[in-house]
Amino acid sequence: MIKVFVDGQEGTTGLQIHERIALRSDIELLQIDPAKRKDTAERARLLNAADVAFLCLPDDAAKESVALVTNPKTIVIDASTAHRTDSAWAYGLAELSAGHRKAIACSKRISNPGCYATGFALAVAPLVQQGILPTDANIACHAASGYSGAGKKLIAIYEAEGAQISTPGASLKLFAPRPYALTLQHKHLPEMRKAAGLNEIPFFNPEVGPYYKGMYVTIALFPRMFAKATDVAGLHAALSAHYAGQQFVRVMPLDALTSLEGGFLDPTSCNGTNRADIYVFGHESHMQVTVVLDNLGKGASGAAVQNMNIALGLEESLGLNA
Repeated sequence: MIKVFVDGQEGTTGLQIHERIALRSDIELLQIDPAKRKDTAERARLLNAADVAFLCLPDDAAKESVALVTNPKTIVIDASTAHRTDSAWAYGLAELSAGHRKAIACSKRISNPGCYATGFALAVAPLVQQGILPTDANIACHAASGYSGAGKKLIAIYEAEGAQISTPGASLKLFAPRPYALTLQHKHLPEMRKAAGLNEIPFFNPEVGPYYKGMYVTIALFPRMFAKATDVAGLHAALSAHYAGQQFVRVMPLDALTSLEGGFLDPTSCNGTNRADIYVFGHESHMQVTVVLDNLGKGASGAAVQNMNIALGLEESLGLNA
């Protein structure tokens, strides 16, 4: 029986991890007495009793938890941003390369990627690896996420009584997409740069949408950016080749636009799954790659469970919906 402890199980990510593994017959969930949630000795006991410890905590608290782990057999999967650019930690996005998957399988310290960084890296990293995009490319990225991505405080604002009641022509502000991180210093930026294999920090324009979960991440591409000439079909072929055989990443058909309802891309289409769908759109002078994923699935808790499965040598999809 695999013993699992979720440190920070009351948060959105922790609850979602619980939901994905609670019914598994191969896992014993170690529970902390709610009255001892902040008891360092009790947390240390559970962290070291676990085969796998998930950290669903703010950065500083995650670092404190890591320092409590003295059992060399405990696998730590950190969902915070604390270790995502730390070369001593495996970066938990297995689909980026065979090397990433091997590192996850061999490591006791795995940093779970951020939701935006997951979409960005899935779109950009293969193009860098194949020499289509140079490492010094200046990439502009626009993305939108459901409000659950910001945690309990924003969820409470959006789900307060009356907050989502509207009439045509009199919509409340919460019904509009709301761009943020307008200082252009979003905390995911160093992770996005490193995970994609870039030398330059991307321009990143995120926004919160008036829906619970689901997201899209779009990068804009122009022929003058490419290190070697390609077109829309070439981009699609490069991404398709990179993700061939992956369970959780799909490159959608090049004519996917014809099957979209009303020509609209649905950012919730991967909700409830651990899947990321990649679309390539454009023409000879303007192109884009868009990744759709569940910000609580492949963007957080689903990825964490996938990383656990890989690290334990289990079937990668156990407990997950493709």
